[in-house]
Amino acid sequence: MRIKWVPIICLSLCAVLVLSGSLFAQQKTIRVGAVYPLTGNIASTGLDCKRGAELAVDIINGKYDLNLPLAKTEGLPNLGGAKIELVFADTKGDPRNGMSEAERLVSQEKVVAMIGAYQSSVTKTASQATERLKIPYVCSDSSSPTLTERNFKYFFRVSPHDAGFARDQFQFLKDLEKKTGQKVSTVALLYENTEFGSNVGKAAAQYAKEFGYKVVADVSYAANATDVTSEVGALIKAKPDVLMHASYITDAILFTKTFKEMNFAPKGIMTFAGYIEPAYLPAVKADGDYIIVRSTFALDLAKGKPLVAQVNELFKKKYGIDMSENAARSFAAPFVLADAINRAKSTKSEDIVRALLATNIPGDQMIYPWKGIKFDPKSHQNIYARGTLVQILNEQYATVWPFDAAAKEVVWPFPPWKTRK
Repeated sequence: MRIKWVPIICLSLCAVLVLSGSLFAQQKTIRVGAVYPLTGNIASTGLDCKRGAELAVDIINGKYDLNLPLAKTEGLPNLGGAKIELVFADTKGDPRNGMSEAERLVSQEKVVAMIGAYQSSVTKTASQATERLKIPYVCSDSSSPTLTERNFKYFFRVSPHDAGFARDQFQFLKDLEKKTGQKVSTVALLYENTEFGSNVGKAAAQYAKEFGYKVVADVSYAANATDVTSEVGALIKAKPDVLMHASYITDAILFTKTFKEMNFAPKGIMTFAGYIEPAYLPAVKADGDYIIVRSTFALDLAKGKPLVAQVNELFKKKYGIDMSENAARSFAAPFVLADAINRAKSTKSEDIVRALLATNIPGDQMIYPWKGIKFDPKSHQNIYARGTLVQILNEQYATVWPFDAAAKEVVWPFPPWKTRK
């Protein structure tokens, strides 16, 4: 009698094992490291980036009627519906901490890939760690040109870099002259002295020469400076037509207040990074008006791309605020990485890298004004990434360049402080 039951018992056990394996496959999570400055001077920026990445993962793991990669299925269909799990680490804005946290995420948390880290100096060291450990790193937050000039195998960047952004600033000035007759001859360069700012300064100096503008001041300052009166004094003495400033959030606020106090008002103030972060306008209010900022995203893009409004609605529902440029940039990396893992049908590094090299996400499946996402086979820079310029008008960001995609006309020249209410 017992002999007759053995096959039945075996079959039952096999069925349980098969079912368990199927459930495991469906419930499997793929751990991805996410390094951001969650404490310290730019913690508000880190939180904003974190939110953008979190919303992307919500959409990938859930089921949404959106024209985004993997939005209409739950999880990664080629891996049995596996879900992405972001494992966050706090860099504290410190490159050394960024490297150690990246190492910890790989060795202890067993992440299979990495995103982050906003600050180029931190991304530089964190990606050095992942390159050594042979872990794919998809960056959509950091903009130093040097990051994709290292011949790294495992590092990819989705968004534009600052050499391209700098070129955009000068192309805008040329386009402005053609459009309005407003001529600019001289520029002043101002930048914080880390990996990000220093490389903006180099790129801007190069393009100033290429486009035929005279640099009358080249001023660097210590990151996290608390007094910038001497720097602004040097700018006033130089009398530039246009200022180009690369900053993070704290120095953007400090310089804006000092510009007003010392009545520095060139024809144009054109900026990188800090002036578009969510904490900037609440701190300076209308004093931020008329400043121009390089960008990859603005809510007014929804006029030509309804997907922008749909994603912002989800973001606002989840966090109670509109999506910012930083959140929008960070929103990209999880989709690119998940798309590659799904096509690779694997979490092995070499398979993911091969899939990333074959990435070809069309422009209508993203919230940016790009043709798409496709990586250069050598540098691993997205060949379609490009910038826009937004201007702060009535304490809101409006796309003003390229002119054929502008939501509002640019206000030029910059109104003197004494004439403003």
